[in-house]
Amino acid sequence: MAMSFAALAGFVVGAVAVLFYRNQIEVRGRRGETSDDAETGALPQGVASVLAVLPSSAVVLDAHDRVLRASSAARAFSLVKGERLMAAELLALARQVRRDGEIRESEIDVAGHKFGQEVTNFAVRVAPLGSHGQVLVLAEDQTERRRVEAVRRDFVANVSHELKTPVGALSLLAETIQDAADDPEAVTRFAGRMQHEAARLTYLVQDLITLSRIQGAEPIPTPGQVAIDEAVHDAIDHCNTKAIAKDITLVAGGTEGLRIWGDEELLVTALRNLISNAIAYSPEHTRVVVSARPAGDCVEISVSDQGIGIPEESLERIFERFFRVDAARSRATGGTGLGLAIVKHVAVAHAGEVSVWSKEGSGSTFTMRLPAFGGSAVPVQRPLEAANG
Repeated sequence: MAMSFAALAGFVVGAVAVLFYRNQIEVRGRRGETSDDAETGALPQGVASVLAVLPSSAVVLDAHDRVLRASSAARAFSLVKGERLMAAELLALARQVRRDGEIRESEIDVAGHKFGQEVTNFAVRVAPLGSHGQVLVLAEDQTERRRVEAVRRDFVANVSHELKTPVGALSLLAETIQDAADDPEAVTRFAGRMQHEAARLTYLVQDLITLSRIQGAEPIPTPGQVAIDEAVHDAIDHCNTKAIAKDITLVAGGTEGLRIWGDEELLVTALRNLISNAIAYSPEHTRVVVSARPAGDCVEISVSDQGIGIPEESLERIFERFFRVDAARSRATGGTGLGLAIVKHVAVAHAGEVSVWSKEGSGSTFTMRLPAFGGSAVPVQRPLEAANG
């Protein structure tokens, strides 16, 4: 990204410089004027057209730091107000370039915000234009790129940590079993622990594979018609054993016959993760309700529990990868910390969204809102013989 910006910036600087010199030659040729005419501060002909098509912020300053031209992006980011360059670091760079004529590159953080950003990080390139003090400033917003890089680093670090735990436990348990070869009871106990850690490792790898398939926010390659009723019942069947162990009742309700356009396997995976989470964070002898209802051109599928709820300060982070409200409980139940991240990406892959309502001590409700098949959430009536069968 940095290399491509440097290449683009170099091209723009070169193009603008060529236009500048060509303009001066044409002016002198037509009028027989000297190069001193450039000191009037007029923008070279054609420069404005070049700057107008740039996706990055571009500013041209005259010899007195007055803004001759600023792109719409530069004004949107509040780099320029009126005829003034507002970023002090950029202004200092421009003055240095004007003094020694050398092109400079740097990175700066600018206070203020655009689209909700409190601080914007820019890769900047500042170059002289001609010999009369005009300076070109190019600034590329790289805030999102830096955020993505930070997320990627955190992801790698988290994956490494999560893999080390079960792998280390398996290694230790294997050594323990070897030392306890003459104690059948101990071997049985440690073998059970090994199965638990192996299952945890399997779930983590499966979740990572699933997440890698869908986290690019790309559309589903081969979408089809998905019956919500079937997806809900498949997800409930998968979680029944876990629910029975805690005497938790799984209930399917809402409007029957709804459909979406998407991937049934991914939808079942998302619902399974929501139901599994609801069971893990609910006390015994409670209920988890999965319901669907039409909502205009969408279908809403909700999973509600009577569990411990989620603290308000955690609601904004609940869909982050590896984020756990209660790390100890999650690890004790075999959670990978990826379930809700998968749910979010499944919703996005279906051009939908997922939201959460929760209150500590009163349970939680997760709702997936997905576009309906055919553009309208109309229930499909089952044939009479199928309904009776």
